[in-house]
Amino acid sequence: MTTSSPASKTTRRPRRRRNDGCLNFLTLVTVIVILLLGGYFLLVYLNPTSPFNPFPPPSLPAVLVIETPTAIPEAILPTATSETTEIVATQTPVEATAVLAPTHTPIPVIETPTVFYSNYPFALQSLPVSFPSTVFHPESGCDWMGVAGQVFDLSGRPVIGLVVRLGGSLAGKPIDITTLTGSASQWYGESGYEFVLGNEPTDATGSLWVQLYDQGNIPISERIKFDTFSDCQRNLVLINFKQAK
Repeated sequence: MTTSSPASKTTRRPRRRRNDGCLNFLTLVTVIVILLLGGYFLLVYLNPTSPFNPFPPPSLPAVLVIETPTAIPEAILPTATSETTEIVATQTPVEATAVLAPTHTPIPVIETPTVFYSNYPFALQSLPVSFPSTVFHPESGCDWMGVAGQVFDLSGRPVIGLVVRLGGSLAGKPIDITTLTGSASQWYGESGYEFVLGNEPTDATGSLWVQLYDQGNIPISERIKFDTFSDCQRNLVLINFKQAK
C-alpha cells in the first residue's frame, strides 16, 4: 500500500490558495461590474434623455395651445306674461321744419333723443312727437292720420324685421294690427314702420298704444300709449325706439 509522503502534501496547499485568490478577485470584479451596470440603468431610467442613453426617446412636438373663444352672452328677452306694462307718453307738436336724410327723405328736426329706462330690451328713444303728415306724404293733405317711427340698436344702427303692434281703440272701434320695421323705409329710414289710422284727423287720448315684439311674438318693449289730434298740423305721430340693453 502506497502512502503519501509529508513532502507531497505540503506542495499541494499553495495551489489551492492561489485558486481561491483568483476566484475572489473575479467575484469582486463581477460585483463591481454589476454595481456599475445597476447604477447606469438606474441613471437611464430616471433620466431617459441623459447623454449616456444610446437610445433616447424621440422628442415630443410642442403642444398646440388653442385659445378658447369668449362666449358673447346673448340678450335675454323677458318671458311673455299676461300683464303688460304700459307707458303713457305725452307728445308735443313739432314745427314742420325738415332736413334731408341721405335718402332725401324729409325728417322732422327733433331734440337730442334720450333713451328711457325699461325692463325690456327696447325702450322709447324720445317722447312721441306730432306734426303734419305732409312732411312725408305731401299728397295726403288733411285727409290722413297715422303713426310711424324707427327702431335702432345700441350702436344707433337700424333694426329691421321686428314686429310692431298697434292696439287699443279709436272712435269706439277696436284696433289690433301689426307691421314690421323696415316696411316703410321709403319714408322713415331703413327701419321705418307706419300705421294708417284713418282718412281724417281724430282726437284720441291714451286709447292707442304701440309695442315691439320679436319673431317669436314675445314683447321686447313696453306698451307705449299716445294721443292723436283732430288738428291737420298734428295728424302724424312719430314714435322711435332704441335698444336699451
